[in-house]
Amino acid sequence: MGQPKEQLEKAMGLTSALATVMGTVIGGGVFFKISILAQQTRSASVLLLVWIIAGFLTIAGGLCLAEIATSIPKAGGAVNYIEAAYGKMPSFLLGWAQILIYYPANIAALSIIFATQLVSLLGLSQPLIVPIAALVALSITGLNLLGARLGSFVQNLTLFIKLIPIALIIIFGLTSPHGQTVALWPIQPGHGVSWFTALNGGLLATMFAYDGWISVGNMAGEMKNPRRHLPIAIVAGLGLTTLVYALINLAFLKTLPISQLASNPTAAAASAGVIFGQAGGRLVTIGILVSVYGAINGYTMTGMRVAYAMGVNGTIPLAKHFRKITKVTRVPIWGALFQLAVALLMMLLGNFNYLTDMLVFVMWVFNTMIFGAVFILRHRQPDLLRPYKVWGYPLVPLIAIAGGLFIVISTLMTQLSLALVGIGLTALGIPVYYWHQHQTNRSR
Repeated sequence: MGQPKEQLEKAMGLTSALATVMGTVIGGGVFFKISILAQQTRSASVLLLVWIIAGFLTIAGGLCLAEIATSIPKAGGAVNYIEAAYGKMPSFLLGWAQILIYYPANIAALSIIFATQLVSLLGLSQPLIVPIAALVALSITGLNLLGARLGSFVQNLTLFIKLIPIALIIIFGLTSPHGQTVALWPIQPGHGVSWFTALNGGLLATMFAYDGWISVGNMAGEMKNPRRHLPIAIVAGLGLTTLVYALINLAFLKTLPISQLASNPTAAAASAGVIFGQAGGRLVTIGILVSVYGAINGYTMTGMRVAYAMGVNGTIPLAKHFRKITKVTRVPIWGALFQLAVALLMMLLGNFNYLTDMLVFVMWVFNTMIFGAVFILRHRQPDLLRPYKVWGYPLVPLIAIAGGLFIVISTLMTQLSLALVGIGLTALGIPVYYWHQHQTNRSR
């Protein structure tokens, strides 16, 4: 294969690439997974270890992704990588899973956690959580239907605001003279918890907070020197993200005993209240809410355009509807409304941790396939132009595959019903794919 016909402007240096990696990955998930992690591990040392293991896995995965992204620099990202290695149907299933599970489940889960924090902050009744979550998702979809500029403005506004509560909690939580004593040795799960349970539940939780790493390879085509700078940006960016996540969780553990963090959906807000007092804690909680609102906006902006792209490419049923855009604001209305409808349904059927665990499980099935694609494409297309080749080949891809297989297989063993729901929703795309192929062939 030769050079792609269209080239993106290569203007991104190492500093910009590093900021892009961290800005893409760091999000609201870190505030809300401390409670389930504390419950699953019941050990401060193992809780922090899981964050570090998850960081190493995302670095290995990011390096694998970078090789494929630089050799197949097409719009659409992971869908194209899966098609190149495995064919059109698996590629369709990834796109199907993205528009039916990944984006709606993210929107639903984050809207629920936004509502949970707001209800706690204002002292409202628990039955209001789902209605408030629905209003949040509706408001963000409405904002994005008013135009890409407004959606982008909200995203840019919240990009740096989300770093403020993280920085405040780390600095003041770790330097407080009245903090809890955190036992970092021996590294072992709490009483009655096995290593298998701690690692499986812990990785499902932490991988949601690292969500976004799959996109870091997409910037390869805009880098001045991807061969040299892309692996440095991935290792340093995800490494620093891992450090930030470990430090903020250490701050949580120094603020409240692990028993109080476990199963407390407002653990981050409770920790902020201990660190800064009632008034200061409320301000930090507002910062967290802004961060989550921005995260929901990001998934809404991106997800509605995935469905639109599939409509434009004719790779989805009812393509003529999904490629429709509004006349004035020029945004994909059917993609937005479909995504919103699925997200609202998920809010009624699942809670925050259930939805995030399901989307992590489904996406890691495809992530593991992408890691395997490094071997497949090197064997099948040895002459493919590769501006960057993964460091530490074949060890790094094998580590990424082993980590992905552990997440997938352990979830099947410990949360079979959740895994089956994710597999079932994805598998619904198989008859849809063949029906669409049949309809397409008939129309020719």
